[in-house]
Amino acid sequence: MITNIRCICIDDEQDDLFLLNEYIKTEPILTNIGSFSSPTEGMQAIITSQPDLVFLDIEMSGATGLEILRLLRNKIELAVFVTSHPEFALESFELSAFDYILKPVTEKRFNSTVQRLKDYWNMREKAATYELLQEPDTLLISEGRNKIKVPINEIIYLEAMQNYTKIVTSRRNYLTLVGINTFLNKLPQNSFLRIHRSYAVARNKINGLLSSDEIICGSATLPVGKTYKDIVKNEIIR
Repeated sequence: MITNIRCICIDDEQDDLFLLNEYIKTEPILTNIGSFSSPTEGMQAIITSQPDLVFLDIEMSGATGLEILRLLRNKIELAVFVTSHPEFALESFELSAFDYILKPVTEKRFNSTVQRLKDYWNMREKAATYELLQEPDTLLISEGRNKIKVPINEIIYLEAMQNYTKIVTSRRNYLTLVGINTFLNKLPQNSFLRIHRSYAVARNKINGLLSSDEIICGSATLPVGKTYKDIVKNEIIR
């Protein structure tokens, strides 16, 4: 049960900062422990408080959000960029950002990020008891004293969540203490297609392209990363 995710907001646009704070107030799991229009003051608060989550604007005078994350990566568990600049998305995910929200922030988009946070936080609490083992065509997940067999052909997609990998099946989801690159190396060759830095889909679960930026996999619609578009397009139409 999630009780409290401590967050800090840094944005030099006062109106945007106010709107973000209003959204945070509606979420019981989020506790805002500081909002700053000054990047310098925000950085000092991160060092002092070591929050669970930081909402960061990117283009700010004094220091960019990307620079703050680079400098204080060991003090920030989760970073969500809130910005007007879509061109920095790739760089932000290379820094392991949890999410990337474009301004103006809508309630629907903010709620989507919060739901991902809830999923991550809940499964993270369980992940400490998970151990990934492998049998032919099966993943054996050790959950406490129980051993759960997950047939590989039931996996719909994999999602990178910080240093974990989320396994999504039609029955339930799992979170393992294995990075997605290591995870993919353990699976049968060519059984999964990487479509994004954060996603890999089972080839036999692909239902088609919704657009050049989205793929339908099972009942989920997943983003296609810019650097993966040609690979995905060739895979779908061949």
